[in-house]
Amino acid sequence: MPVLEGKELRIVGFLCNWCSYGGADTAGVGRFAQPTDLRVIKLPCTGRVNPLFVVRAFLNGADGVLVSGCHPGDCHYTAGNFYARRRLEVLRELLDVMGIQPERFHYTWVSASEGQKWKQVVSDFTARIHELGPATSFSSCAAVAVETGMKTAI
Repeated sequence: MPVLEGKELRIVGFLCNWCSYGGADTAGVGRFAQPTDLRVIKLPCTGRVNPLFVVRAFLNGADGVLVSGCHPGDCHYTAGNFYARRRLEVLRELLDVMGIQPERFHYTWVSASEGQKWKQVVSDFTARIHELGPATSFSSCAAVAVETGMKTAI
């Protein structure tokens, strides 16, 4: 069910300080038109993204969550994005079990010089979330995962 045009949804973005945040800044400096739904949380590295951050964002009302960092092999902390990729792939598989539509979650790699790519990633993801519409309340399984600390192989 499409959302009314112009209505902002809650989209949370966890961005690497060195690359994706720089790419977002480059897009802003280049004055590329971007959706305004995204709320950015800047982290030193995507390797710092605990899957519980994503689940908690959904439990607190996010309609979509985007994680973006340095390209694999270009991490300022050597291998942080490799750790993030492994955790986020496991999380993607668990979202459906928790009652969260996996389409509401996306991760990508954008460098500081890729302002145009950043604009495209944010525009595409925001459009997808608008097509899905506002998120409904999530199952208690997700809340249990947060309360128990999600003691899995993540």
